[in-house]
Amino acid sequence: MWKIYNELINGIPRDLVVDELICGKEYCYVRSDDSAGMTGARTLSTRASTFAKNMIGAPLVEIAECVKSWNFTEASAGLAAINAYYNNPKQARDNGVEFSDSKRVEDRIFDPFIMSQNEVRGKKVAVIGHFPHLEQLMEPICDFSIIEWEPKDGDYPISAAEYILPDCDYVYLSNACFINKTLPRFLELSKNATKITIVGPGTPLAPSLFAYGVDTLSGFIIKDSASLARIVAGAENDKIFNTGQKVAYNKSDHTKQ
Repeated sequence: MWKIYNELINGIPRDLVVDELICGKEYCYVRSDDSAGMTGARTLSTRASTFAKNMIGAPLVEIAECVKSWNFTEASAGLAAINAYYNNPKQARDNGVEFSDSKRVEDRIFDPFIMSQNEVRGKKVAVIGHFPHLEQLMEPICDFSIIEWEPKDGDYPISAAEYILPDCDYVYLSNACFINKTLPRFLELSKNATKITIVGPGTPLAPSLFAYGVDTLSGFIIKDSASLARIVAGAENDKIFNTGQKVAYNKSDHTKQ
């Protein structure tokens, strides 16, 4: 079950170190030199931390190992560390991710739900997690289900994934699945889908994920790490998406390399 995680971790160079780490109320941020990564913070900490040392100055790959922790706050730091390598602009571009060099780009251009409006029409679609304007975009055009850990009215509980995902044509998995360790199982359940997309700013833009049935990685490239650090720390009131660009990294983009 850890294979997908180990491949992400083993791809990170051993000479990179953590220069800055912030776990805020909503997001977790890690910077190594001029490369930064982030993810949504999960605050479930019923288990003790596995990393006892100071994370600042530690090898980036060691903090990335924390993604396997059952302390979800610590696992959030681990996923942000993974993204500090794979989602930095140079590495992402080397892997075939296309994005603009402009400081800010309209985020609707690469929004995965807007981009897929035509292909999901009339299909059976499931989304793990809630995203802005999701119901308005999807409910009118497809057989649509939201599956959630803390379901709201109209949602399905997380256990429903076992019954819903195998019959879906299109599946969108929240990047939180890396942190709560449901990703391997959800990918297995979705193997019959026409397309599987992992969604959210904490999605690693790592080509190794394509070998597990993922078709699109809908992630985030940070272009203004200093501003993002202030937002995560609560020192600046702005949208995180104003600090970079949403991107869509497709399996076909990697095979072109």
